[in-house]
Amino acid sequence: MRHSLVIVGAGPRGTGLIERIAANAPELYGGSGLDIHLVDPHPPGAGRIWRAAQSPLLWMNSHAEDVTMFTDETVAMEGPVRQGPTLHEWAGVDGRVFADRQLQGAYLRWVHEQAVAALPPSVAVHHHPRRALRVDGPREGRQQVWLEGRPRPLLADLVVLTLGHLDAELDDQQRELASYARAHGLVHLPPDFTADSDLSSLKAGEPVLVRGFGLAFVDLMVLLTEGRGGRYEGETYVPSGQEPVLYVGSRRGVPYHSKIGYDWSGERPPLPRFFGPAEVDALLARPDGFARGGAAVGYSRRDVWPLVEKELGFAHYHRLFTVHPERTLMSWADFEEKYAAGSGADIQALVTAAVPDPADRLDLAALDRPLDGVRYGSFEEFQDGLRTYVERDLSRRHDPEYSPDLAVFLGLLSVYGQLVRLGGIGPWWHGFFSYLASGPPGPRLRQMLALSRAGVLKFLGADMTVTAEDGVFRAATATVPGSFVEARALVEARLPEPTVGRARDTLLRELHADGAAETPDGLLRVDPGDGRILDRAGRPHPRRFALGPYTDGRTPGAFTRPRTGGPAFRQNDATARAALRFLAELSSRTAA
Repeated sequence: MRHSLVIVGAGPRGTGLIERIAANAPELYGGSGLDIHLVDPHPPGAGRIWRAAQSPLLWMNSHAEDVTMFTDETVAMEGPVRQGPTLHEWAGVDGRVFADRQLQGAYLRWVHEQAVAALPPSVAVHHHPRRALRVDGPREGRQQVWLEGRPRPLLADLVVLTLGHLDAELDDQQRELASYARAHGLVHLPPDFTADSDLSSLKAGEPVLVRGFGLAFVDLMVLLTEGRGGRYEGETYVPSGQEPVLYVGSRRGVPYHSKIGYDWSGERPPLPRFFGPAEVDALLARPDGFARGGAAVGYSRRDVWPLVEKELGFAHYHRLFTVHPERTLMSWADFEEKYAAGSGADIQALVTAAVPDPADRLDLAALDRPLDGVRYGSFEEFQDGLRTYVERDLSRRHDPEYSPDLAVFLGLLSVYGQLVRLGGIGPWWHGFFSYLASGPPGPRLRQMLALSRAGVLKFLGADMTVTAEDGVFRAATATVPGSFVEARALVEARLPEPTVGRARDTLLRELHADGAAETPDGLLRVDPGDGRILDRAGRPHPRRFALGPYTDGRTPGAFTRPRTGGPAFRQNDATARAALRFLAELSSRTAA
């Protein structure tokens, strides 16, 4: 009897899992055959997000040389390394270019074809271009995967969910705003993948409030400017006359930090140093557990955050002292010894004594909330202030004299890899990471400045609030107290929160109803070892796995940089090996 594995989600994560199955199958699976059923309404490889049918104006958020779908020797995994080309090597483009998403989609389709071709001859892959609706079946028996428009389920010995970004039901405030918009003829666009949004209701010349200043906003900005016929001449934007006027604000009130625009040189900080496998093992071994913290503060200030903060500081100061010693007042050996022994206020005093220029000190709180306590008398005055902030950020992020910033980026990647083992990665940490390490390409921020000077884009500030009254939407911020802006259109420029309870995906909602556990932030709980879905008693399901951004094992970024030990690769390998071992044992029992 041929065994069956159903993978729900045929985008990059599903493709990565198939690649790991192909790499590990010669060692682990000698069964009589295996059918892999890929379930996704979109084409395999690219999936929904990276499909060909989207605007060529939309870019990737990473340099082409920083995108790979293949493992290397830096990945801590049991399975074999199978190397392959990065995006820029495969496409033959400059490694520093920000490729468009259509090109990335073509790369992903090729990777999928290569992964399928590498499977043993006894393994067959079948694509079902449909949505999966639910999974039924006993813990110890075959699972039934019901598909939209299909009267009979797929029978599966194992099911792996590799879903990407999902649509979500509106939260309470968004429902109120949407209801008010319908009653008063206003426009309210809820959180969405921007390329899927219908922007035709945003009219030329009309003010539009935009809540969210991250990557979804950048896509919105592009589609409503260049996408409507505008163009850039050097540092100047030439409007087409079809653009609305965008008023953007957010919790921080500033855009994500620019991508760093120079390459690393010299010695890398020896990471992990203060937050590595030993520290994670110690946390996991605590008989009374450890405090992860909530959405408001991220990881616990008591148990986890001090380790994270010390690790990032070590990366920063290692680079500063070893490459720019003229900007310090003591030797690295002395500083490192005192830094290792200190904590909290001791480290602050050490840094103040050893690093005279505040611009060379790492202040994570100030980085996270740069407008805290900053006030302007009018929105007009604030425009100059924020343009200056963006210009300084661009200058610093493209100046290797501030290469400790790049060391912090490497520290963030290292920390994220350890946090994946702890589980429970909620929105606060992921947002903090994205804001510091996964911001827009520098050219996009320069376009933002040009749009601001052209009057097409206006900045509102931090702690943005939106109310619906007097037949309009009204936005206010803490940055410009006592002032507000009114508009008849509001766009929530962010992806839907990947929560199980509000997901429109019926598969996840049915899993939750069937007993799958979720974190306080609404993420699906999985075993950090192999990705098996946990129930509310903490028991892993023997036949159901999940990987992706809607789980508490979420990983940084959409793709892995080469030679950074990508935790997504490690997860894919662990899940593939667990699945193959299970299927091999099942095959042996069947034969017996």
